[in-house]
Amino acid sequence: MTQPEKTSHAIQVKGLTKVYGQGRTRVEALRGIDLDVRPGELFAIMGPSGSGKTTLLTILGLVTPPTGGQLLIENEDIYGGRPPDLARLRREKIGFIFQAPNLIPFLTAKENVLLPLNLAGVGGKPAEARARELLSYLEVADRTSLYPNQLSGGEQQRVAVARALANNPKIILADEPTASLDTDRALNVMRLLRRVSDENNTAVLVVTHDHRLIGEVDRVIQFADGRIAESGDHPADVVDHRRPPGGGERGGP
Repeated sequence: MTQPEKTSHAIQVKGLTKVYGQGRTRVEALRGIDLDVRPGELFAIMGPSGSGKTTLLTILGLVTPPTGGQLLIENEDIYGGRPPDLARLRREKIGFIFQAPNLIPFLTAKENVLLPLNLAGVGGKPAEARARELLSYLEVADRTSLYPNQLSGGEQQRVAVARALANNPKIILADEPTASLDTDRALNVMRLLRRVSDENNTAVLVVTHDHRLIGEVDRVIQFADGRIAESGDHPADVVDHRRPPGGGERGGP
């Protein structure tokens, strides 16, 4: 796999806020979030439902704009200048992985991976070669001509990861990718994301409730009430799980 160019930060968030509604219906979903994510970092965001995790992910994925604050992706201030080309930024810089693989049922595994390439204007032999490379990299090269209903759940998720990687994104955003999986399959997905992160210098952010995954990530932040909980009522909620000195193995299940 080709190594992307390195940059100091994949994502920087400064004073980010998100408000829905007005007056009595006003809800502060995010309240002054500051966050840095480095290239090659596998980063988990945890917290109860309604704490702001998914709101943050939709803002980082350029699906919805923040109400206030600053968002930088690879040092580019997304909302700080002229109106951004969000579709282009999403296509070029961000890959999405969801709880369900969400493969298009009438397309084969290879065709599902080709789709984002074709949408980005890449076709013909270069697109075919990229799809084959990714499916081989994710160890489903022998399943390229099969439809989603002919694949196992694990194979479908691998094809979904291949699709997310198609345009060589610098950032992958994963929303509850292991919620419906047993422990072995959940850990396999996380170890696959770890491999992608390590080998491609890709920043991977995973929103999850799944405490089984803590040993597989570099860092964890805990959300509560639209904030990153660092002190006060939640003094132990933020845990920094970094790689052990010397690059030793991470914890298992």
